[in-house]
Amino acid sequence: MFDNWFELGEQDYTEEDAEWDAFVAAHPNGSILQMDAWARLKNRFGWSSQRVWLRQDGRLVAGAQLLFRSVALGILKVAYMPHGPLVDWQDEEQVTILFNQIDQAMYQRGASILKMEPFIWQDEVEGRVWSDICQRYGLMTDTDTIQPPRTVVVDLRPSTDDILMAMKQKTRYNIRLAERKDVTVREGTAQDLPIFNRLIRITAERDAFGVHQPDYYRAAYELFAPDRAALFLAEYEGQPLAGVMVFACGPKAAYLYGASSNEERQRMPSYAVQWAAMQWAKERGCTSYDMWGIPDAPESELEDNFLDRHDGLWSVYRFKRGFGGDIRRTVGPADRIYNKLVHRLYRWYRKRGAE
Repeated sequence: MFDNWFELGEQDYTEEDAEWDAFVAAHPNGSILQMDAWARLKNRFGWSSQRVWLRQDGRLVAGAQLLFRSVALGILKVAYMPHGPLVDWQDEEQVTILFNQIDQAMYQRGASILKMEPFIWQDEVEGRVWSDICQRYGLMTDTDTIQPPRTVVVDLRPSTDDILMAMKQKTRYNIRLAERKDVTVREGTAQDLPIFNRLIRITAERDAFGVHQPDYYRAAYELFAPDRAALFLAEYEGQPLAGVMVFACGPKAAYLYGASSNEERQRMPSYAVQWAAMQWAKERGCTSYDMWGIPDAPESELEDNFLDRHDGLWSVYRFKRGFGGDIRRTVGPADRIYNKLVHRLYRWYRKRGAE
């Protein structure tokens, strides 16, 4: 039998929070987006959170961290489960009990839609199997995404020399060129966050994409560092040229935020700082490095179009592909609907916002 209960986010980091984080880090589908600090981060910026878990013989065996928010001028209350739930999908009893607890949380919060994006690689489960699972538990897969489902994942298990050799020749050349051009990389501290935010702003203006407010990146760093996050800055003669913020969850590392200036781009600082982040991840025991988001298109289409397209995530694919990782895709999003009318309104709202 399973024991189960709800756990609401608290101000202080408790033993239960630490136990949850250890469970997430050890779970094969665990992700930084299911860790306690991610909920705390979102709680500072308009979301509330609630955690559901199951115990068996005193041990955590399944769970989910949900984020709640009102949208469309407060008319709609929705829940979002990034990279969750963490559950054995082949164990029907476990899944059923967990969804019962999730349903109870939804009703308590008055939310009408749950959007989940399980961190399950598409190549690890047959499409028919996943379709059957979704049908069994009332999950609708014809829906929009929040996190990019397709990404590039670099294997960090080989030696650093072998990781370099697996990269595209041009990328390997640029990493070495940055060193020859006197670009240095250092690990930053909280005092360097204004520099990183300035680089983020420059990048957003240059590449025309949306960014978070400066306090968001500061909060992300302070909540995860030093154990689960690091900030790296590439510089030339003391001038900051590029930066990345990398996160770790168990054996997985992910590059969530990056930026570069408009100066000295010929020195290839973005390559240098990315390589430093990969080495940090490898040194702390991570076996994979997620480049976090490329266009959601088949590999053949990506390769045929990356030189010509610059919209959306196409502008970063050319850079990310050079690091020699594997293109992988999750099973994608699924919605659990508690009110069909509200769900139709939500889809209209999301579509309108994308136009």
